[in-house]
Amino acid sequence: MAIISIKPTSTPLPSSSFKKMDSASGKNCNGATTSSPITFKQLDTLSSEFSSNAKNTLAMRALSRESYAAALENREAMKITNQRSSGRCWLFAGLNVLRVKLMEKYNMENMEFSQTFLFFYDKIEKSNWFLQNIINTLDLDLDGREVQHLLNDPVQDGGQWDMFVSLVQKYGVAPLEAYPDTFHSMNSRQMDELITTKLRTFAKHIRSSFQANSDHSLVEDIRKNALAEIHKILCISLGVPPQGFDWRFYNKDKKYVEFCNLTPTSFYINHVESDTTQTVSLINDPRNEYYRLYTVKYLGNVVGGTPIRYINLPIGELKTLSSQVISDKKKAVWFGCHVGKFVNKGASVLDLEVIDYSSGFDINFDLNKAERLEYGDSMMTHAMVFTGVQIENQLPVRWRVENSWGKDSGSEGYITMSDDWYSEYVYQPKCVFRDNKTGQTSVFIRECACEKILTNRRQ
Repeated sequence: MAIISIKPTSTPLPSSSFKKMDSASGKNCNGATTSSPITFKQLDTLSSEFSSNAKNTLAMRALSRESYAAALENREAMKITNQRSSGRCWLFAGLNVLRVKLMEKYNMENMEFSQTFLFFYDKIEKSNWFLQNIINTLDLDLDGREVQHLLNDPVQDGGQWDMFVSLVQKYGVAPLEAYPDTFHSMNSRQMDELITTKLRTFAKHIRSSFQANSDHSLVEDIRKNALAEIHKILCISLGVPPQGFDWRFYNKDKKYVEFCNLTPTSFYINHVESDTTQTVSLINDPRNEYYRLYTVKYLGNVVGGTPIRYINLPIGELKTLSSQVISDKKKAVWFGCHVGKFVNKGASVLDLEVIDYSSGFDINFDLNKAERLEYGDSMMTHAMVFTGVQIENQLPVRWRVENSWGKDSGSEGYITMSDDWYSEYVYQPKCVFRDNKTGQTSVFIRECACEKILTNRRQ
């Protein structure tokens, strides 16, 4: 028996079918087909306009620290109930993967990235993604499935690995102390509802304007004005993201280390040094053909960013690749799963035998993985990180998982997953598809005939 583990540090797959991607051309159907990405010049202008208004600064200081209901309560009306929760697990998991190597590089006892930093830019980018897709579907009926799908949940908290890649490649990362959590980053429901209502309102204005005038320039003006309002809501709720910072810490040897005048992008490029473009999302979806590249229409966040792509592989090959990344490359693995299935009370064990429904109810379950997806009984609901795998007779039997629910959940924040549970409820692990040192590509990914697309990922 061999136990291989990385040194510990501290969304949803739609139930609808995947859409196949043309592996020869690289064309995808993610939705935002016209090119109106958010530029840094636009963001600088929005930040300057926001900061120039003293009322905005006052509102930010008040509303970033507590709920809208508490700060803006009309005592003549009923107070809205606040719920302390957010769906940032995919950002936590992605940043936890990055910090493993950073802590090792600088001999650090602990460090944490600012999840709120990427959360801010994910919200503004998702808003632009939504508005762009509303513009791209002006010729479709409002009551049609596609437009109603877009209107359903335009800025939900969840995300995918490729969405994480788009954010860090464009904006970089920041340490927690440079941009700490606020009330609304930890309790995002009110903020999300406010932004969603505004986006639906702007969607109505865009469609009404185009129906009346057929003028794309007027539509573009509405999109820009919408982003200005959303940016203001985010700055007030989360604070203005840092453009620069100093990074200071004591390492394990009690040595003081300091790096000054960093930007989020220089911090990511020069210190984190993680080439996320050399990774690919793998999925196990037994409803669809294996060894093919897939995408999901309208899924994404950054216009012009990394397209959402998955290679569908048999479950055994997902396990092999996951364990190879952990054991051979000594790297953590981001993954998505249905976390609510067969988990014990303390959220420390994921195992098909952990809850004995047969003894309690005299029932059993006979849906297989494909049928659970087809009948809506399972989907990807949560993202976490594999940090270790236990191997017996050259096969994985247990997996060590780092969660993002705090130390009071699981075993000091960690979960033990059985290999059988992996088979049934893990849907999407992230794996390295090219080794930067050797240039070699995984044999399974070569078999998918998708290497050209993956190699040209930056384009």
